[in-house]
Amino acid sequence: MIALLEGTLVEKAPGTAVISAEGVGYAVSIPLSTFDKLPAAGEIARVFTYLHVREDALLLFGFATREERSTFEKMIAISGVGPKLALSILSSMPPSELVVAIETGQTAMLNKISGVGKKTAERLVLELKGKLGEVDLSALAAESGAAAPRNQEAVAALVSLGFSRTLADKAVGKAADKAGKKLDTSELVRRALASM
Repeated sequence: MIALLEGTLVEKAPGTAVISAEGVGYAVSIPLSTFDKLPAAGEIARVFTYLHVREDALLLFGFATREERSTFEKMIAISGVGPKLALSILSSMPPSELVVAIETGQTAMLNKISGVGKKTAERLVLELKGKLGEVDLSALAAESGAAAPRNQEAVAALVSLGFSRTLADKAVGKAADKAGKKLDTSELVRRALASM
């Protein structure tokens, strides 16, 4: 298996890159997060790779970090999630947001990704929860600009009641700040409703 590819970046485009190593140009499928981290053409590029073998093709996928590659490998092990869908998921949201969505059961966030239906989103959450490594959810949420997990549950509850996501985010944030202490989701929803 080809685990790492390092060489001159010949060309790059969203979704693909060509890296020349020892006179051989390798076409590598990449997520958008890796595309953003690649250097300019003509410079040395390094990607962690996964070789996918099919009856009719050998497909090489490249990632900027080992963690991205590991997440990709865990996703394609799930029934109904192939390499193209896994790459699409990694291209649609930063890994930190993906971890928050999986660990907090936010299937609605996953449903927004092209090709991910309700059942696939539920399967992703069910099979990946707790398998993406030890994570500090509040730190990941802050990094990704999302609310803390308990706040996300409260926001989701308000959205299901018909409130817009923006209004729900504001109300939950205000209620959480005003309380100054950790509240369970139902209390947070009650206080957010009272502040609307």
